[in-house]
Amino acid sequence: SDKIEDELEMTTVCHRPEGLEQLEAQTNFSKRELQVLYRGFKNECPSGVVNEETFKQIYAQFFPHGDASMYAHYLFNAFDTAQNGSVKFEDFVMALSILLRGTVHEKLRWTFNLYDINKDGYINKEEMMDIVKAIYDMMGKYTYPVLKEDAPRQHVEVFFQKMDKNKDGVVTLDEFIESCQE
Repeated sequence: SDKIEDELEMTTVCHRPEGLEQLEAQTNFSKRELQVLYRGFKNECPSGVVNEETFKQIYAQFFPHGDASMYAHYLFNAFDTAQNGSVKFEDFVMALSILLRGTVHEKLRWTFNLYDINKDGYINKEEMMDIVKAIYDMMGKYTYPVLKEDAPRQHVEVFFQKMDKNKDGVVTLDEFIESCQE
């Protein structure tokens, strides 16, 4: 009966992706590339699912001089398209496909979604401020030149001057895409 319990536990905890053929059709990766990506993913996440904590740990390794946890949190939410607190291989590969091989339009839409923290279809100054602060925290104290305290706020003001075309205090997807393509 222990063996049955173990098997049950395995089926509930582990997640296997749907066929690689389906992912090949939905992404800009070949079957071979998907196999390599899957191997790496399973290596880091044997259960086949990444939770936010794991995501933060992986991200922290890339930014040893800063605190990447807040940026990793926002990034995790952008990867977690189902908003269920976990990123499956499919979610990971779909995002990677856009970021590495998507059209400019697809990449900008994905980035907009990252910045639109509350997912209301607009980027407001608070959201932009949160993201910019998270990026500054992630880069750490060793940025050059040393940043002034009000640097994030100035960054956000410049962003809004460029992006908020109709000056209504929020940036829409269209404004974002238009500004970035300029």
